Amino acid sequence: MNRFEFKGRIKTILYIGMIVGIISLAIQYFVVADELNSQFWSDVLLNNTFFLGLSLMALFALSAFITAWAGWYTVFRRLLEAFNIFLLPGAIIMLLIGIGNYLGWHHLYLWSDEHITQHDEIIKGKSGFLNDHIYFFATAVLLCLWLVFRWKIKNLTSLEEAGVKGDFSYHRKMRNWSAVFLPVAGYTSALLIWLWIMSVEVHWYSTLYAWYTAASWFVAMISLFIIMLIYLKKLGYFHLVTKQHIHDLGKFLFAFSVFWTYLFFDQYMLIWFANIGEETAHFKLQQTEYPVLFFTILFLNFVVPFLGLMINAAKKTYWILISVAVLTFIGHWLDMYINLKPYVAEGVHHITGKAHEIFPYPNIFEVGSMIGFLSLFLYLVLRTLSTVDQVPVNDPYLEESIHHHV
Repeated sequence: MNRFEFKGRIKTILYIGMIVGIISLAIQYFVVADELNSQFWSDVLLNNTFFLGLSLMALFALSAFITAWAGWYTVFRRLLEAFNIFLLPGAIIMLLIGIGNYLGWHHLYLWSDEHITQHDEIIKGKSGFLNDHIYFFATAVLLCLWLVFRWKIKNLTSLEEAGVKGDFSYHRKMRNWSAVFLPVAGYTSALLIWLWIMSVEVHWYSTLYAWYTAASWFVAMISLFIIMLIYLKKLGYFHLVTKQHIHDLGKFLFAFSVFWTYLFFDQYMLIWFANIGEETAHFKLQQTEYPVLFFTILFLNFVVPFLGLMINAAKKTYWILISVAVLTFIGHWLDMYINLKPYVAEGVHHITGKAHEIFPYPNIFEVGSMIGFLSLFLYLVLRTLSTVDQVPVNDPYLEESIHHHV
């Protein structure tokens, strides 16, 4: 089978998942909402930035492979290309959140409230960067820039497939665009992470936070990618993908899990050692109010992939690799959760004066909203995959990928 057929049970399951997400968000908006609807908006922000980040990392990985003259990934390249499809709907949702800053739809960011800004010297000092105009226009311009690169690389891929075998001109152009995209993605993603996520906790900052979050996105992307690739292979697709390719993806999951842990430790250790109040408050809240979740994240994101994939054979054993990937994916979503939701709740308390109820883990509606976004993400990925041939027959590195050995 050279083209994925998107129908049957998997389509029904994803529709059900999206309905679960819509119902969960509706209940949070209309039934269990606080006066600022913070649960609804924080869930939208959490899940949209998470899956938008996964799409960005898929495009980043594709560009890195193309720039590096890599060949081993070619047999599953189509799935990697499909993984960046969420950039467009994710961009639309982020622009709606930006419009919401102007119109008062939500109160995710304290710096967007003029009454608070006037009486807070720290927020006032950051107002040159943290304001509604910078948020909206930086989001609009930089996301459009990502979409332009995605469109150009996709267009060159289509031209290459429609062209003559042995004509490498399109691939050379693709490499030039990919090489430019890598630093663009690196720097612009840092700026948007500061705006979208870190500024929720406006009095706190970390110079490592952007790279830490981007690394988390990358590991989550690799985890979900492994799950989907093995699943599709079990269905009879991607027959050219061998255990050697899966083994290399397992090495990526192992290596970047260690890299994420390094960034986590580096950020935590420096803040702990300096013991500056406005910095330590970030981790103090997590460890005092969410201790189980805090250490669960460390276990899922470091201990599980490190011990689970340390042995070489484990990276070629599908059930072990999928188990590790599932747990790691959950762990990185929880990491996004603990780095966003508690601070939105603190902001609500600051505005309304009403203390928020502490939940040591996500509630059923928060999990439901994540399921909805995950289902939408996978639906778009699989629908995109169903429109193209699995094997890029005119890719100059196809033969190298077919005969790939570790």
